[in-house]
Amino acid sequence: MKIITETKNLILREVEIEDTGYMYDLDSNPLVHEYLGKKPISCIGKARAYIDSIQMQYKKYGIGRWAAIEKSSGDWIGWTGLKMNTEWSPNGHTNFYDIGYRFMPQYWGKGYATESSIAAKDYFFEHFPDQKLCGIAELGNGASCRVLEKIGLERKEDFFYEPENLMLAWFEKCMG
Repeated sequence: MKIITETKNLILREVEIEDTGYMYDLDSNPLVHEYLGKKPISCIGKARAYIDSIQMQYKKYGIGRWAAIEKSSGDWIGWTGLKMNTEWSPNGHTNFYDIGYRFMPQYWGKGYATESSIAAKDYFFEHFPDQKLCGIAELGNGASCRVLEKIGLERKEDFFYEPENLMLAWFEKCMG
């Protein structure tokens, strides 16, 4: 197990194959996918494929999503972290680093999204000081928009993402 960093309440570590069941529980939950296009996964194979893609990010880009473990309980509560996004081009943006998180509903409202995102942002700018960090949130997800603003990303534009029929907000920050 490779621990990336710790915060006051969380241990942030690399995602492992053994997390497949947890990832399935997270991404098959309709509440979790309320602001993610409302398309929860329906088979554990998709959870494993997602973990494979995260592990590829570690090898290829030196970053990735991290498992979030609550210190007080030892529970796997979701994921947080970074991604080099090469699969889609929202509103003309291509090949960008993004920050994101996804937690089980019973851990919402505890400040973990902000806490873990600050750690991820700090990690990013320590290791990639000349790069831009981006964040995307569905407009209806005010909580996620506030997290991105709290960690210092600036809201640059709102746009319609046609394939998913979503209104999204684009945030970014550069250190240089």
